[in-house]
Amino acid sequence: MTANAISPLPYKPLADAPGTVELEKQIEWYRLIHLGRLLDEKAKNYLRQAKGWSYHASHAGHDGIQVALGLAFRPNKDFLFPYYRDMLTCLAAGISPYEIILNGISKADDIASAGRHMSNHFAKISIGIWNVSSCTGNHTQHAAGLARAVKYYDADSIVFSSQGESSCSEGYVFEALNGASREHLPVIFVIQNNGYGISVPVSEQTANPIVSDNYRGLRGLTIINCDGTNPFDAASALKRATDAVHAGGGPVLVHAFCERINAHSNSDRHEAYRTAEELTEVRTFDPYERLRLHLLNVEDVEEVTLLAIEEENKAIVADAAERAEAAPEPDPSTATLFVMPEESKIEPENLIAREGDVITMLTAINQTLKHEFRRNPNTFLWGQDVASKEKGGVFGVTKGMQQEFGPGRVFNGPLAEDYIVGTANGFARFREDLWVVIEAAQFADYVWPAMEQIVDTSHDYYRSNGQFVPNIVCRLSSGGYIGGGLYHSQNLEPVLSTLPGLRVITPAFADDAAGLLRHALRSRGITFFLEPKYLYNQTFAKSPDPGQDYEIPFGKARVRREGKDMTIVAYGTVVHWALRAAAQLEEDHGIQAEVIDLRTVVPLDMETVAASVRKTSRAMVAHEDKVFSGFGGEVVAQITEQCFDYLDAPILRVGSKFAPVPFSKILERAILPQVEDLYQKALTLAQY
Repeated sequence: MTANAISPLPYKPLADAPGTVELEKQIEWYRLIHLGRLLDEKAKNYLRQAKGWSYHASHAGHDGIQVALGLAFRPNKDFLFPYYRDMLTCLAAGISPYEIILNGISKADDIASAGRHMSNHFAKISIGIWNVSSCTGNHTQHAAGLARAVKYYDADSIVFSSQGESSCSEGYVFEALNGASREHLPVIFVIQNNGYGISVPVSEQTANPIVSDNYRGLRGLTIINCDGTNPFDAASALKRATDAVHAGGGPVLVHAFCERINAHSNSDRHEAYRTAEELTEVRTFDPYERLRLHLLNVEDVEEVTLLAIEEENKAIVADAAERAEAAPEPDPSTATLFVMPEESKIEPENLIAREGDVITMLTAINQTLKHEFRRNPNTFLWGQDVASKEKGGVFGVTKGMQQEFGPGRVFNGPLAEDYIVGTANGFARFREDLWVVIEAAQFADYVWPAMEQIVDTSHDYYRSNGQFVPNIVCRLSSGGYIGGGLYHSQNLEPVLSTLPGLRVITPAFADDAAGLLRHALRSRGITFFLEPKYLYNQTFAKSPDPGQDYEIPFGKARVRREGKDMTIVAYGTVVHWALRAAAQLEEDHGIQAEVIDLRTVVPLDMETVAASVRKTSRAMVAHEDKVFSGFGGEVVAQITEQCFDYLDAPILRVGSKFAPVPFSKILERAILPQVEDLYQKALTLAQY
């Protein structure tokens, strides 16, 4: 029987198919590949019928590498980060047809996200298949971070990361490969190269059409190229890769040449950029047809055997579809669940501050970190300059930590902010009692390269339907008044506060810094701890040491000064300016201003603010950041909504001018808010 006798196309034979692969395994490949193709077609039918699967990326042409990758994964032992085209990978790895269809039609019982994430983004966290975002390839960093934890805890696990070739143009992919190579991590990166990033050919994406060639300079990275349309070659490549990792060889990059038989996705018309001749040629590499012909012509399998498998698969898909279609839809009332995990409960005695020696904010942060690292041995710290002999960070906040806790728990990361955040995300997946403290950047102003990972991490809890919570405390030295200039004086809270899932903390005193940081290190979720660096060693920001168990709950503002004539709401450094202005107002004019220190921007304590405004009938909001689009605008809006009937004057605002913070001390003073600015604005408010 010839190939042409079965099909009109002259399919390429599976060349160099090793005879050592048992026929039973080849039959299993065929079963999975055929089952995957049925599900692929099912997805297209749901689209045509407008029943769901509104995003579908066909895996046809990637079948060889995907069946090999899925079978290389060991459920409940290894970890897998698939990408949106990895339907067959996930099927072979342990996600059932029923679970795949639930995801495709966005049902409430979808084990990946319960309809919160796009269709074709498969996951089964319970067995180690992770839910990834649509930001293609960024999970390489999560894979590297998780592999770091696997190595630290000496687990018998391999981390697999899968992606297309075009996402390798992203800098964060290089960061992951570079970091994994430098750290000798047990991770396998699989690149499925089908030659196109939607419509953009690989020649316009990368300097080397063999994308793995871009990484040959990374010492310690094993590179294996294979034919992703040939399950024999792909399985052999994955076997070599897993053997290398198990032998302690460090990371492996498996580059698989694939063919994209169908369009990029359901919204793409590939006929607009691919010729009919090319599409015909591509189909001759179809892994499904080629394996079928190989089994019939080379292995002498009876066609009735394959037909029986096909009929059984059809019955499985039909049953899965029937059950999935009958499954419940997501309940609208659940749409806001799993945005932010609950904070930990605080023991009543830990709410009471102990009156110890007076300490600076810098000392408070340093001592709190050390106390919490002693309490929880599964707490880690990394970032830039955080563990360089006696340096302990640019400001010395982490001084002495590596010496006490060792380089396994406290260490420097590469100068790659996205990698610092992304590996924290991955590391936190290893076990639920892990907490990672990171200095995502030496100064808050340098964190912008990490915004991709910050955004992604912010909705991990939500995207996974509550199955995964990254326990991360991101410390950043923030703000101005130090003559730092454009990249050493910015404030980030207006940006961070727009991302659901992030807590944003800005203390103004040493005891608050200690209590809020400790609570962050005992509460699940992601906390951005913005440290006003101007206050690190200021005398007026000092407090008595509150003790090594002192905690402050989030979203609880503090009345710093009682008053009856107006309310001044502030946070961070400007709290001190508000207190000085309030003292001057009373001394000069007898005006009693109540000063509210928010302490946490998110969650925001409007209850305390509103109670004060209802008492004083006048309000002013002051912060260091720009007035225009600053966080104060949100506070003003909420005061207006909740307290309009109590107001005797418009709500006023004080902050920076709408300009970058310049370097010259003279120019900086002209931009940043000063005590006099708050004083004069308060006088204006009092005159209404």
